[in-house]
Amino acid sequence: MFEEERKRRIVQFLERYTRGSVQELSQETGVSESTIRRDLKELEEAKLLKRTHGGAVPLQSVNFEAPYYDKEDRFLEEKRRIARKAVQMIQEGDAILLDGGTTTLQIAKELKSFSNIKVITNSIMALNELKECRNIEVSITGGMLRPDTMAFVGPMAEHSLDMVRVDKAFLATNGLDLQQGISTPNMLEAATKRKMIAIAKQVILLADRSKIEQVSYCKVADITEIDHLFMDSGAPDSFIQKLRETGVDVTLV
Repeated sequence: MFEEERKRRIVQFLERYTRGSVQELSQETGVSESTIRRDLKELEEAKLLKRTHGGAVPLQSVNFEAPYYDKEDRFLEEKRRIARKAVQMIQEGDAILLDGGTTTLQIAKELKSFSNIKVITNSIMALNELKECRNIEVSITGGMLRPDTMAFVGPMAEHSLDMVRVDKAFLATNGLDLQQGISTPNMLEAATKRKMIAIAKQVILLADRSKIEQVSYCKVADITEIDHLFMDSGAPDSFIQKLRETGVDVTLV
């Protein structure tokens, strides 16, 4: 395989899987790990990717956000596993908050077996999923609708959240970085998420591995403001170890 073709394969691999280790890229291209490390260095200098500890991720603008329906099917099985495990934290009688997001939507789908919980959400998709559940008290925040996330944000949403307190808040994120914390491309969305954190006894973050070492335009919170993280088992061991060292409980599924 020629160098140009090999580098193209590396970039395509990262775009498809959202990250890649040196070992995975070596297997994908059939060259040594030392050659891959050199390729990654050159591709980063060409602004085609971002090197990470042990591999690389695609390079994208901090302002980038894929439309909701483009994200819905990505890592779908991982999102379902995350939701099935995370919902075990909910007890009958709880008041919970569901953030807008494709993984939190999977939580909504798992709630139908409960008979005595309250749910407040800013997600149209979660509301649609729960609208016929007579055994669940469902509230919607209102606010300004963001089509990219199908979620209500802004001062009206924050005012609604100010009126309640919840046992557990299940949050989504665009970026998860050890130094930069959790982040999202939109300022109003970030402010609404911060309000969600403020009103919750427990803050539970749901994220598939594509969010690792991604940084978006608006910071939501430091890693230490998260009580529990649910993530798929494809996450790199080194990242999870460092995350646990910050005091966050992490469950891999």
